[in-house]
Amino acid sequence: MEAKMSKFFDSVGSFFSGGDNIPWCDRDIIAGCEREVAEAATEEQKNDSIMRLSWALVHSKQTDDVNRGIGMIEASLDKTTSPLQTREKLYLLAVGHYRNGNYVRSRQLADRCLEIQPDWRQASSLKKAIEDKIAKDGVIGIGIATTAVGLIVGGIAAALARKK
Repeated sequence: MEAKMSKFFDSVGSFFSGGDNIPWCDRDIIAGCEREVAEAATEEQKNDSIMRLSWALVHSKQTDDVNRGIGMIEASLDKTTSPLQTREKLYLLAVGHYRNGNYVRSRQLADRCLEIQPDWRQASSLKKAIEDKIAKDGVIGIGIATTAVGLIVGGIAAALARKK
């Protein structure tokens, strides 16, 4: 019984915390990636460093960093020639939009990743996290609407009761 209760409370906690399994990145890692870009000796090293920086930025907890990462990836997407690089960049864009709360755009990008490689677990996992977040937000929205309707009906009932 105790195990079931623990599992229930973990589930409720996960529901309200938005427990996804997408990693976060802190400012120290971003600063290291920025140094790496500045110190890159060749164009290939610079491109690799920019991809790592983009990854770090879209995984940041800071909205400005995430937006910067999205901008960097979008700017480089047209120059991408290989399907693997395209897939990676689309995935990072999907993560960035997920972090910003743009779940519809994030899901579209995750779907494009899965068109390129249908069995890609990272994209599948992200898509599931997006769909869970959309469902959770829908449940919370319904709860808020129901509460608002209940308060209005209660207020009307109380006003009618006072008149009598």
